Amino acid sequence: MDDIDPGSLDRLNDIVVPPPVPWWPPAPAWYAVGIIVLILLAVLAWQMIAWRMRTRYRRAALAELATIDTRSSHALGAVAEVLKRVALAAFPREQVASLAGEVWLKFLDATGRTSDFTQGAGRALGDAEYTPGPHPATPELIAVVHHWITHHRTDLSC
Repeated sequence: MDDIDPGSLDRLNDIVVPPPVPWWPPAPAWYAVGIIVLILLAVLAWQMIAWRMRTRYRRAALAELATIDTRSSHALGAVAEVLKRVALAAFPREQVASLAGEVWLKFLDATGRTSDFTQGAGRALGDAEYTPGPHPATPELIAVVHHWITHHRTDLSC
């Protein structure tokens, strides 16, 4: 007769492991997650394109500001022209077109959240209208105008 011990380790078999779960095709929930991610990416791309379109006037103005020769006798007028065109592009014409002098400088300060136009280097823009002679632009004025172009807020009601 067979004297095989029922508790012997020789009678053990290996554990049968199921095959690994395949990564493809994914579960149906992953399709929904993928569609949601694609929609979010499309919305993000659309917003980025819209933002680029809304701010292209700023990039054009900065490029033009960089071409102004600050030593020229007409530099201050060219800077003022660029500044006025940016304001006309960003704000309603009725609000900006008639502004001049001190009111113009206050508008620039309010929309730029600064005091550089009424009390700083930007003051030259208001004074140049009434003083004869050449008007070169200082590097400080160019920096103030550059800052206003890049940081002005159009959501303020001035």
